[in-house]
Amino acid sequence: MDRKLDPSRDDLPLMANTSHILVKHYALDLEVDFESQVMEGTIVLFFAPDDPENRFRKKDSSTEETCQSESSEACTARMPEPCHVPGTSTRTFSSKTGYNDFAMCGKGEKDTSGKDGNHDNWEQASGISSSKYCCDTGNHGSEDFVLVLDCCDLSVLKVEEVDVAAVPGIEKFTRSPKLTVVSELRNQIVHELVTLPADRWREQLDYFACCSQAPGCGELLFDTDTWSLQIRKRGAQTATDFPHAVRIWYRTKPQGRSVTWTSDQSGRPCVYTMGSPINNRALFPCQEPPVAMSTWQATVRAAASFVVLMSGENSAKPTQLQEGCSSWHYYVTMPMPASTFTIAVGSWTEVKAETCSSNDLAAERRGFSPSDADFGCVGVCCHMEYPCRFQNASATTQEIIPHRVFAPVCLQGACQGTLLPLVPPCLSAAYSVLRTHPFSRLDVLVVPANFPSLGMASPHIIFLSQSMLTGRSHLCGTRLCHEIAHAWFGLAIGARDWTEEWLSEGFATHLEDVFWAKAQQLAPHEAREQQELRACLRWRRLQDEVRSSPEEMQVLRPNKEKTGCVSDSGSSVIKHGLNPEKVFMQVHYLKGYFLLRFLARRLGDDTYLSFLRKFVLTFHGQLILSQDFLQMLLENIPEEKRLELSVESIFRDWLESSGIPQPLQTERQAGAECGLARQVGVEVEKWSRVNRRPRKRKRRGTEEVFEKVIHPESGHESSDCRPQGEAPVTLEALNFLEYKGLHEYLCLNLPKFCYLVIEMFLGISAVFN
Repeated sequence: MDRKLDPSRDDLPLMANTSHILVKHYALDLEVDFESQVMEGTIVLFFAPDDPENRFRKKDSSTEETCQSESSEACTARMPEPCHVPGTSTRTFSSKTGYNDFAMCGKGEKDTSGKDGNHDNWEQASGISSSKYCCDTGNHGSEDFVLVLDCCDLSVLKVEEVDVAAVPGIEKFTRSPKLTVVSELRNQIVHELVTLPADRWREQLDYFACCSQAPGCGELLFDTDTWSLQIRKRGAQTATDFPHAVRIWYRTKPQGRSVTWTSDQSGRPCVYTMGSPINNRALFPCQEPPVAMSTWQATVRAAASFVVLMSGENSAKPTQLQEGCSSWHYYVTMPMPASTFTIAVGSWTEVKAETCSSNDLAAERRGFSPSDADFGCVGVCCHMEYPCRFQNASATTQEIIPHRVFAPVCLQGACQGTLLPLVPPCLSAAYSVLRTHPFSRLDVLVVPANFPSLGMASPHIIFLSQSMLTGRSHLCGTRLCHEIAHAWFGLAIGARDWTEEWLSEGFATHLEDVFWAKAQQLAPHEAREQQELRACLRWRRLQDEVRSSPEEMQVLRPNKEKTGCVSDSGSSVIKHGLNPEKVFMQVHYLKGYFLLRFLARRLGDDTYLSFLRKFVLTFHGQLILSQDFLQMLLENIPEEKRLELSVESIFRDWLESSGIPQPLQTERQAGAECGLARQVGVEVEKWSRVNRRPRKRKRRGTEEVFEKVIHPESGHESSDCRPQGEAPVTLEALNFLEYKGLHEYLCLNLPKFCYLVIEMFLGISAVFN
């Protein structure tokens, strides 16, 4: 039996042997069953042996890759329904396959070598390529190649090679028709298919769909342990010999950590994937290391009353299969890590504006499809080939991408009033700062109440917590801007090493202020004032984080000189990835934000934002390390402004040390607190003094006090907690405080016994218990 990793001690292993073979495309075909809380079906993986010349090698900090000319064809059109080849239901498997978590290895006995699942972190990740994971076939002592996939909390039922040569018309992908070895012919077909140029993306997707439904041509041996699925074919001794198209029959488990089965706010069943803390390996077997960038397509069947939303470039519409059952098909042509894949199935309602405004019509006109787009090529990119929006002339001028908002029916009104009007200005603000949107469309879903975060961004879809709908626009707008920023930093540009989370979260936190100021159309001095106040709030939060968290978890680059390194097989670990404390920590958000703020001040805000646009153009579609960003930034800082700044000094002061960075300490000690913070501080102190005054009579009930203060027109006598001579506050005055984002500051400073704050010269936005 596997010994479980200790979540408080161990790192999260990424087991896939990506240095030997890479998944280029996933084709999922799943059925969602809410009664059993299971997703069941198949996934077909299309492989190519790794080409070292096109990969980042370990310990190589260079960011130079061969630039390839990209097709300018847009990838926003809806893919036609794939050809259908009837498949075998997993429920009809013979008993020899088994329904338990382990299948037969060798002569039917489960291989128990290396199954304790608890090697010392790095050994666990690197040991996959050693001989103890390879079953001897009896072929003169030689060993078979073992494909290792990241897999957890899944019941794998069957693994088979796919006979792609049986697909009609596929012979066009055989360069050598005289090949006599059938397995070599199949592998050549897959190789030609995965290497098609970007301007043939639609043809490629169609053939991927047809190949994924082709018949099997032989079962493969497989075994599972805590964190991985290992597959081999007798006689295939290298990755080149291993089948390049493999189908896996499997089902998820109700308790799987990548999938959340729950009910929405209207009490209806739903399911969504969080991809955390173990990413998507409990949703489908995959290659989790970020370097394994792939495309995907998915067909999902569910009861007709459900809506299926997914990371996909097309706004899928349901296809009626039979009475009471619908099928949804999505696809993605931009290669990304498998961890970014997201799905949500529920009784979602699309939230639409009550009246169609001229702005909405303008946004629709700015949308485009391949049939009417201008395919003029704009520049050349330095990433692997795919239909890139940065090369499409129409996409580069698309200020607001097509978007939809979904929510449970009971929240439709709140979304109409708060969320829906914010999406266009926030998208427009992001475009004004970073230009071309990396993705062709956006869905925003308000997820169930048990969603453990304020928001999460995935390709083409954003999850938002229902708490963002409370109050007025400020909270919802800033969070929406944060998640939109991830389209550039976190998705289009990813981290090669997931321990460098600041490259995603630090950038999104810094850019949310910039986007939100532009979305509100603030004057420059108002934007600076608001951003200074938010910096003050984050400074206080960072101090609290540093005081209350373990020092080793305060480091933004914990692997230091080993950052980006992997084992010989390509496997690696995520430092502290299984530590439950990490989920609640904000250090990588806050220290990353303050580092970028520090650098922006050195460069000047306008120059810094101009540099970010240049950086995005250079690195979109690629994976980076901290030094890639810092080296390019320092090259753009004039010599007189660097003041001994270097990549090494930034590593030392900001990324590789715990606690508060010394440059930040110096800055906060030298700088005066912003004016808004001083105003609120004075007001808080005033009301604290009022609360300390002796009471002449017993305090009335809290609700009654609130009613008297907030609704003076009710005719009741004013509460005695208001200084005499002060006018009561009217509802019309209750906007400025929220608009300035001061409610966070007040929460931090209010005494617990103070029931409410009346800001006489600023107004009130919230009542605090």
